[in-house]
Amino acid sequence: MELPEKAQVRFRARYSETDQMGIVYHANYLAWFEMARTELCAVRGVRYRDIEEQDHLLLTVVEAHCRYVAPARYDDEVIAEARLAFSHSRMIGFAYEIRNAATSQLLVSGETKHVFITPDGRPARVPRKYFDLFGIPAPIGVPADD
Repeated sequence: MELPEKAQVRFRARYSETDQMGIVYHANYLAWFEMARTELCAVRGVRYRDIEEQDHLLLTVVEAHCRYVAPARYDDEVIAEARLAFSHSRMIGFAYEIRNAATSQLLVSGETKHVFITPDGRPARVPRKYFDLFGIPAPIGVPADD
């Protein structure tokens, strides 16, 4: 089965996300990245919650980058899109675009890098069962049931 390469979420910028000028506060774009990333995982077959509850692992952000091109304003309808940028057994990267839904104008683009960690904060390898989800090639000789 072919997994979707990207996922989108569509929503309106809320008043609470804006500054006094009615422009979306810059840090809120990171939350919008998370919304799109969570949707991407879901459409590819796994929820973040399942990774945490079943595998006792956390997918933590270790690097984030945003390029602000144009502002979103209160009540603008926006589309946040996420796609896998790269992946290997220790790190996963996602790329994002936030666009104005009415005009398709690019508002923000960015990337995040993530590593799996244990609940006590130690780095962990991506479990084998998630290799397909994150597009990681299975190494030769590694059992499928990690």
